[in-house]
Amino acid sequence: MSQSVGRAMRVLELLAREPAQLGDVAAHLGVHKSTALRLLQTMETGGFARRRDGGWAVGLRLIGLAQQALDSLDVRTVAHPHLAALGRDCGHTIHLAQLVDDELVYVDKIEARGQVRMYSQIGRTAPLHASGVGKVVLAFCPEPRLTGLLDRTELRAYTPGTICDPAALRAELAAVADRGWAADDGEFEPLITCVAAPVRQADGAVTAAVSVTAPTVVATLADLRRLLPRLLATTQQISRDLGWSGP
Repeated sequence: MSQSVGRAMRVLELLAREPAQLGDVAAHLGVHKSTALRLLQTMETGGFARRRDGGWAVGLRLIGLAQQALDSLDVRTVAHPHLAALGRDCGHTIHLAQLVDDELVYVDKIEARGQVRMYSQIGRTAPLHASGVGKVVLAFCPEPRLTGLLDRTELRAYTPGTICDPAALRAELAAVADRGWAADDGEFEPLITCVAAPVRQADGAVTAAVSVTAPTVVATLADLRRLLPRLLATTQQISRDLGWSGP
């Protein structure tokens, strides 16, 4: 990778988090302000950066490219109407997450009705070991793939409920595979709970999952578990629409 391309990628990651001043960009790259300015001006010409309030923000062209990338993920296109129907029925936040390389990415989201919005955003990643969707995808991974993912995953403790012990996580994943769904009871964010179920590709592989998520003041884990039949029916229908014909 050329030095200029590498720097441009780092700037995009910085600006995607929040707008930044020229000095912030220069410090982030470890270069002089004049070098950072030339790079930003080149990115501005291409539509990947724009001036905003005396600083710099991500360019509008990147938003369009990101949307095209999301639309290229077939599971999102197929799943969306089913997710919307599930959201209307249960009233909680619905997430669709997909494994892209070694990261689990939120590729679609249906906002809850009349509730505080979740931190999650389309395009953000979900922790594999500390989310319902992550545990579902891990639970149905073939063993060599699972071992590789776990070897490259930092078992970070986000809350006191996060499973950080490899043996305990393996036991949890076995239980998820056995019952066909996973739960996250405050493992990533305190006082946020969810249930999640797998989406299968035509060959039966599980690289995506759907979750129903709510603050515990709105719905407890016991409340969400009562929605499992509806969630499982949704993920089964999405899987069938993707070509899966298994039981």
